[in-house]
Amino acid sequence: MVNACKPKNEAPNIVFEEEVLNRVDNGHLGHKNLSDYGFFTGFLVDLVPAKNVHPYELNTPLFSDYAQKKRFIYLPEGSIIEYHPTEVFDFPVGTVLIKNFYYDDAQLINQKGRIIETRLLIKKAREWQALPYIWNSEQTDAILEITGGAQEISLLGKKLIHYQIPNMGQCKGCHQRNGTLQPIGPTARQLNRNHLDDGGKSINQLRRLSRLGLLSVSEKEAFPKFSVWNDPKTGSLDERARAYLEMNCAHCHRKEGPAKNSGLYLMSTSNSRHALGIMKAPVAAGSGSGQLAYDIVPGQPEASILLHRMNSTEPAVMMPELGRKMIHKEGVALIRSWIASLE
Repeated sequence: MVNACKPKNEAPNIVFEEEVLNRVDNGHLGHKNLSDYGFFTGFLVDLVPAKNVHPYELNTPLFSDYAQKKRFIYLPEGSIIEYHPTEVFDFPVGTVLIKNFYYDDAQLINQKGRIIETRLLIKKAREWQALPYIWNSEQTDAILEITGGAQEISLLGKKLIHYQIPNMGQCKGCHQRNGTLQPIGPTARQLNRNHLDDGGKSINQLRRLSRLGLLSVSEKEAFPKFSVWNDPKTGSLDERARAYLEMNCAHCHRKEGPAKNSGLYLMSTSNSRHALGIMKAPVAAGSGSGQLAYDIVPGQPEASILLHRMNSTEPAVMMPELGRKMIHKEGVALIRSWIASLE
């Protein structure tokens, strides 16, 4: 994935167990270095999963300034994930969701590809704990930085960006549901896709977890599925646009989210045109509205506040407020086409 001096991870066995979990659950932080957990074997930068660490991908991921991501789930020995058909799964205490953000050689100007950050979500007894780790320039390890950080990234064909690594408080801002921190991505609809197993064979992720006894549902279950936002073969324009809005906006814009008072609910399961924003006046958009009257005006993308805010990088205007410094041009084009198709 990246070219760098790559010393081996000297902790090939999982050491994140009762001791570390107790520390986190009692208000302390996790390990200082990512390598101390033993999530990966060999050269840490290669992200080769150790025992009980399982890779996964999402059908429609969150946009993060064109960063690519490698995701993993660490499950404590003997534990099982409780399946839910529509919401995020119920993970056992001690689970760690591991998300690595990186750019490869082909994306960067006069730079070698590198991992920028790794975010951990640790399941405690009462709620989840978010921990941000920033990779060093040598790509030998990532260091816990609770205040976050920033790095300059020069992407091909795009302007220089000041990539922002969130602090612990900002993590909770997006992951909050009913006042507690929760994961966003690992749902049945998102994980219902193929991935390479340990032997290099392509297999459905949910069926693999079920077959391994790690998911509380039969592998013969008729799993629901999210469309892939940029693949027309996986769904209609409406399905792909709604999937994109759910993943990029509905972690806040849902009845249980931080933006619940807006009355704008962007879960793909929402059936109310008004709640979806169609001919709905904003509650408190202020200058963010661009002097437009409605969140979505059917057939008129440029008259729609939703598109206006997606198509901006001004702090008082842009949505989402966190997690990006760039406009996702392809995502904006999708939502523009979708609004234009509405009647």
